Amino acid sequence: MKIILTTLNSRFTHSAIGLRYLYANMQELQDNTQILEFSINDAIQTIAEKLLFNAPDIIGIGVYIWNVSEIAELIHIIKKVSPETKIILGGPEVTYEPFRVNLDDADYIIQGEGDRAFYELCRDIQNDTPNERIIKMTLPKLKELKLPYEYYTDDDIKNRYIYVEISRGCPFECEFCLSSMDEKVRAFNLDEILEEFEKLWQRGARNFKFVDRTFNLNMKAANAILDFFLSKEAPYFAHFEVIPDHFPESLRSKIKQFPNGALQLEIGIQTLNLEVAKNVSRILKLDKIEQNVAFLENETTAHIHLDLIVGLPGESLQSFGANLDTLMSMSSCEIQIGILKKLSGTYIKRHDEEFAMVYSNIPPYDILKNSELSFNDIQIMKRFARFWDLTYNSGNFKKSIHLLWKDESVYENFYAFGLWMYEQTDSTWKISLQRLGELLFGYLSGVKGLDEQYIADAMLEDMMKLKGRAIPAYLKPFATDFIHNAKSGTSGFNKRQA
Repeated sequence: MKIILTTLNSRFTHSAIGLRYLYANMQELQDNTQILEFSINDAIQTIAEKLLFNAPDIIGIGVYIWNVSEIAELIHIIKKVSPETKIILGGPEVTYEPFRVNLDDADYIIQGEGDRAFYELCRDIQNDTPNERIIKMTLPKLKELKLPYEYYTDDDIKNRYIYVEISRGCPFECEFCLSSMDEKVRAFNLDEILEEFEKLWQRGARNFKFVDRTFNLNMKAANAILDFFLSKEAPYFAHFEVIPDHFPESLRSKIKQFPNGALQLEIGIQTLNLEVAKNVSRILKLDKIEQNVAFLENETTAHIHLDLIVGLPGESLQSFGANLDTLMSMSSCEIQIGILKKLSGTYIKRHDEEFAMVYSNIPPYDILKNSELSFNDIQIMKRFARFWDLTYNSGNFKKSIHLLWKDESVYENFYAFGLWMYEQTDSTWKISLQRLGELLFGYLSGVKGLDEQYIADAMLEDMMKLKGRAIPAYLKPFATDFIHNAKSGTSGFNKRQA
């Protein structure tokens, strides 16, 4: 019997840890099992061709919010071409109902953590004894699972992020998040995990992304992992998702030791409005958040990534704007602005009637309107988030973007800038860096009325940080001093840039 494990990652540099857990636990069927990964940018019929090339008996597919539409098309093609091939689906997008994408052509669906269940189902298919189409799983004991890390290939280690974990689950009950559905936090055997990480390191792995939802919850485990990286020689990269209100001294002292560029921390703030947080069962300790963000900002070199959500029940644009202004007053770090999604199974559905929550049934199931925000408001904020990424989060306009607001409201000024930007472009995609710079320069000078030389000085400092970059044409009339200093070698830039 031939078995293929597959999924469509959101981009080439990603890898699927879930497939490797399944493969690691295939027991006597492992020799007949193969992993084939693709990305959502690959042609679906080409993917189907490659999957069917060796005539597999079973294809197991990981289904996620970013690939569920493509997976539905893939299943359709496979079943048209090879109806005898059994298709088993697993992953977050099929774990909770209702399914909002038609997946009826699949033969079996495993709901829950399928590390052992996939093997058992394949064995039953081989023995012609499977019963139910939808299999609801109980949580496996993590310390009894075989770990997946040896099944990252040398090509994965060279070209992709290596996804790892030391625990599963989340103790919090945020109603918009699938992790709130887990019963508790469960841990893997820490000694075994560290042994596997050492093997990955010896093979050349340097990019580790932890998928734990609350990395800094268990101090013993968190400190052991940080010690592992601190014992290594840079360069390397480690990404953790952390809760904002739990940074005891033992953790702080270690984070401060990481070299620049080695550590990235993702912190889910989502809202700073206590009433809105209460609506979605989210616990906020505002004083702790402020203290810990200030610590990370001022005493570490960690790259910080804060999350805010647009569209939470009861949150107006004014409230969201206050959240953004407050975070900007705390930190200069990246702020990721997301749009609320209604994931199947989450408790956010309980607010549908009270707050008139209306969502799309097309992935990613984002909010369309509610009692506080019109459809037009949501559309404007989607463009706000995109332009925010292109300008502020990108780091390409680190100094000049601040000229938009100076000592005024960040939200109000960027909101106005976003409206103006969309009037000029009628798009949020395929806008080149030079075009972005021209637009920003034009807005600051023509709309805000700032002095052009003042703007140009800031933009030259931003845009000429990279060696070899030529001065954009729109800045050349204001670059006399810059060019002179570059030619004389006093500016820190080289002659080619001038």
